[in-house]
Amino acid sequence: MPNADTSADVTGKAKLLVLLLAVAWGLNWIAAAVALRELSPWSLRVAGSGLGAVTLFTAAVLTGYSLKVPRGEAKHVMVAGFFNVALFQVLSAFAQMNGATSRAIIITYSMPIWATVLSRLMLGERLGGIRTVAFLLCVVGLGILVWPLFVGGFPPTVYYSLACAFGWAFATVYMKWVKATVEPLANAAWQLLFGFGFIAVGAFLFEGVPRFWPLHAETTLAVLFVGLFGVGLAHFLWWAIVGKLPTTTASIGALLVPVVGVTASTIFLHERPTAPDIAGFVLIFVAAACVLLQPNSRRPEPRA
Repeated sequence: MPNADTSADVTGKAKLLVLLLAVAWGLNWIAAAVALRELSPWSLRVAGSGLGAVTLFTAAVLTGYSLKVPRGEAKHVMVAGFFNVALFQVLSAFAQMNGATSRAIIITYSMPIWATVLSRLMLGERLGGIRTVAFLLCVVGLGILVWPLFVGGFPPTVYYSLACAFGWAFATVYMKWVKATVEPLANAAWQLLFGFGFIAVGAFLFEGVPRFWPLHAETTLAVLFVGLFGVGLAHFLWWAIVGKLPTTTASIGALLVPVVGVTASTIFLHERPTAPDIAGFVLIFVAAACVLLQPNSRRPEPRA
């Protein structure tokens, strides 16, 4: 059994990975918005998930990392690949096509709310003091941001983004619920491969053969960023983090992603945040800081 100092070091490193994930996933939304100017959502996601899978499988081969999936766990990885990769990627692209990227980002990151509820129901995880505060800040911040969208009706981007959030949360909690032991790199790689399969089938059914040519140089670079970093690297980081931190801690900590994403959308996509946007972002940032800056726990979290 690892000693307390080792456990604290592992937790500290996991929180640094959260910061790296925030940059990769935050900028991924911007790259996707650029790519969607020329590519359809289906074509973008076929390319992104395919490149992401190739990236992780190549990294595993070059480093000699085993991609073996423990007996009986392939079906669980496939289920997670459907919800976490196929469902999330396709619907997030349609969310961006039907509304502002900043709005799609912030609604999608209601994920910690659903993950917290599912973790309590399926895993018996308790919030504890500091994470209860972070959770409540998250709820209030997202409420401030989403409320103006419902005043004028229920735009499709809301439904797409909420479905993304729930699919991501369910896949994350599901893998802990089934007590999957597959290693992070193998888990991420196989999820991307299964997700790519689901997306490819959907693309052919709804759109026919995906179109990837001709494309402007900026679109090509955006697709490469999405595949290599926003999908490949980020998925590996996420599952590495989930393996080291409680699900609720990891998901609330990942709220730094919309802070990066919305800030980048203001700079690169020229979207201007409103007063409710700013208020919500401040609360979300504080929620993430509560998780990332709290002292490392020296004991396993209590279970119900």
